Amino acid sequence: MRVLITDLKNHLGQRVTVCGWVARVRSLKNIQFLVLRDHTGIVQITNMPENDAYFKHIAGIVSNLSPESTISVTGMMNANPQVKLGGVEIVPEHIEVIAMAEKPLPLQPNSQAPDRLDWRFLDLRRPENLLVFQVQTKIEQAMREFWAERNFVEIHSPKLMGSASESGAELFEVKYFEGKAYLAQSPQFYKQMAMAAGFDKVFEIGPVFRANPSFTSRHDTEFTSIDVEISWIDSHEDVMSLEEQWLEHTIRRVSEDRGEEINEVFKSDITIPSLPFPRIPMEQARSILAELGHTVPPEYKGDLDPDGERLLSDYVMKTFNHEFVFITDYPTSVRPFYHMRHNDKPEVTKSFDLLWKGLEVTTGAQREHRYDTLIKQAKEKGLSPDYIKFYLDFFRYGMPPHGGYGFGLTRMLMILLGIKNVREVTYLYRGPNRLTP
Repeated sequence: MRVLITDLKNHLGQRVTVCGWVARVRSLKNIQFLVLRDHTGIVQITNMPENDAYFKHIAGIVSNLSPESTISVTGMMNANPQVKLGGVEIVPEHIEVIAMAEKPLPLQPNSQAPDRLDWRFLDLRRPENLLVFQVQTKIEQAMREFWAERNFVEIHSPKLMGSASESGAELFEVKYFEGKAYLAQSPQFYKQMAMAAGFDKVFEIGPVFRANPSFTSRHDTEFTSIDVEISWIDSHEDVMSLEEQWLEHTIRRVSEDRGEEINEVFKSDITIPSLPFPRIPMEQARSILAELGHTVPPEYKGDLDPDGERLLSDYVMKTFNHEFVFITDYPTSVRPFYHMRHNDKPEVTKSFDLLWKGLEVTTGAQREHRYDTLIKQAKEKGLSPDYIKFYLDFFRYGMPPHGGYGFGLTRMLMILLGIKNVREVTYLYRGPNRLTP
């Protein structure tokens, strides 16, 4: 029975079988060292003349091994304080070559070469890359814990749509039998449909698609979105309160489970955020930036530019000692038609973005649930009610006040691990120039 390398110390003095990849081989005149790697660690296999019953046979096999070949090794598990790899070694009795790797390798597993994504399966063999996805798994587990404790319902919305999910921009059009369809930019309309259905609280973790030609470190054309929607709220404050509790729970659970490994491998300390997060209205945020000497470029009228977001996050860290800040009350000019507006300031929406260490990770809002008002706001944005009739129908037969948010999973991983590019935390990255592997 196979033993994982991490468990070998529990089998000292016993015959074990380990399976994995050949990390390196060193053959000397009277001794051979083979380092084997599985997903839990590495171990030294030592073939020496004292192992006379097996030495010559094993030596022939080891001498012909190529790096990254997959093998199975059976032998005695011994303690040896001189071995740097954990003070243990396996003295082999049998080696089976499962699959010999071709030579030369197109990519060394520890390479930082620009073409790493062309050979992503080799690149992912790096232990730090495995840790990325172990952390991702823990993140999703922790989020589901939080939602389950609060009786959320999980939904899976369609990714093929007959019309745009939010706007006509950034859509991928695909042939659909004799007509055409679009890849969903967001599950926004469908999670609101769940509110009309009386589901009360829902979440979805799933892919979304954006035909965005950006080549920045934080953009991709397909990514995993985390979406939440809740009913019977009084304002967008209820949504922000939910999100900060959700984040505190998720980050705390990741820290408890993987915090030491993350610090050791990525040199990134996880800070469990205190509640509540700071909140700064947009108007005040822009005033703060002006006082800091930063002018938001004209094309970001009513919004914040990336440099402004970083400066504002630095200000919040110095002022509140907090990594997070909600920027609230965005003007209607930069928000979708379905965001609710303040009664006393109709030019301002009950919406927010969440910045984390200078990067925008969330957009959220209270939604407009009143049918007549929604139609009016859609028309103001140049949307024909006929174009979004299926969506507007949700509001014709009783809709509770509701709101929600969306959060990008890759951005969460980037920030938690201190990694600078979404490519590094995406299993298979998709961008304007990449559709393979």
